[in-house]
Amino acid sequence: MYMDLWPMRKELSPMFPEHRVIKATRFGIRVMPAVAAISVLTQLTFQNGNSLPQAIVVALFAISLPLQGFWWLGTRSNTLLPPALASWYRDIHQKIIESGISLEPLKAKPRYKELAQLLNRAFRQLDKTVLERWF
Repeated sequence: MYMDLWPMRKELSPMFPEHRVIKATRFGIRVMPAVAAISVLTQLTFQNGNSLPQAIVVALFAISLPLQGFWWLGTRSNTLLPPALASWYRDIHQKIIESGISLEPLKAKPRYKELAQLLNRAFRQLDKTVLERWF
């Protein structure tokens, strides 16, 4: 899953929205089911049947927020990198190969998913001095 694959590093946060979307989606997974349940249960507890349809709409909206995050992340992971990022992807790939670490072959048309895999590998296995060039 792209959400688990993307490196949650503060260096990437200003350049990519993934960090914020992943944090919001994880927060939504934890909190929104409770918000949905509370919105419906409060109307049932106070026997306010007239407001129950609105509470159900609020509950459905609350439940949909994490789903929107999953949809965005899924779409983003399969999006081709723009030319500038594709060049950056090739530079990082080359630097990892030069450091003697084996990688899968370079993709001709890389997607954000491949960039996430490569960045994870770079943060794990390259020196901080090498990474300073890009961040």
